[in-house]
Order: sequence, then C-alpha cells, then structure tokens
Amino acid sequence: MDEDEHVDSEGAEEVEEGHLERLEAKVSELEKELQYQAADMVNLRQKSAKERSEAVRYGPSSLARKILPLLGGMERAIDQTDGADGDSFFEGTKMTLRGLRTALESEGVTHIEAINKQFDPTKMEAVAMLPAPEGVESGFVMEVIEEGYMLHERVLIASKVIVAEMTEE
Repeated sequence: MDEDEHVDSEGAEEVEEGHLERLEAKVSELEKELQYQAADMVNLRQKSAKERSEAVRYGPSSLARKILPLLGGMERAIDQTDGADGDSFFEGTKMTLRGLRTALESEGVTHIEAINKQFDPTKMEAVAMLPAPEGVESGFVMEVIEEGYMLHERVLIASKVIVAEMTEE
C-alpha cells in the first residue's frame, strides 16, 4: 500500500503542476489584456482632450464664415459712397445689418425683447428707475439703453434698461 500512496501523490503533484501552469498562463494573459486596456484608456483620454481643444479653438468658425461676407459688404458699401448720396449707403448698411442678424440667429443668438416688458433681472440690468408715466405700470421697462442678447438659453449681454417706478403722490 505504501507504493500506491506514492503513485497517487505523484499523480496529484502532476495534476497540481498542470493546473498551476494553466493558472499562471491565464494570469499572464489577463495582465496583458489589462495593459492593453490601460493603453486604450490613455489614448482615449488624449484623443478626447485634443477634440475638446479643437472644439474650443475652431468652434467660432461657423459664425465667422457667415459674418465675413457681411464685412466685405460693409467695405464695398463704404467704398461706393465716396461722393455718392447717403441713401445708397444707408440701404447697403441696412442690408448688411439684416444679414448679420440672420447669421447670428442661425447660430442661436437672439435679441432680448425688453421694451414694455416686466423687468427681468436674469436678462436685464436696470441702469435707472424713473417715475412711471401715466399708463405704464411700475416694474416695467420704459426704455432700452443698450440691447441685450442670448445664446440659446444663456445671456450673452444683458439689456441695459430704465425701469418705471411708482411715484408717491
């Protein structure tokens, strides 16, 4: 029986060694896979950072492509007014202004409507408060000093306004 036990233990050792070699091979394979995944993650971060940087740098290019022709139109209008009447210059300027507004609106820039509207501190800046004339409610915008604009839902420039206040009689 002593010999049988010895044979069984040798067989068990061979089985354990084979199992151990397979486990070591699997660990090595998983370590390589982990290294590849880590390298992919580093590459993805670098690519993402580069794309963000380019988006910030070249984001305005769409707007610039729309505005630059208007700049040329203004230059031509100024060149053609030498000695000419002011009506053609005025009409050319109005056309350029309409084109500029259209270009900005296509990029999501909108005008803040303020006149005769309730004062909104999130979109307007009150530069003065004056007694409300008859027919104008307190807290309403009487005059716009400087127009305001929004980009989608974000205020780019707040409207500078004069707000009506009730007078005590």
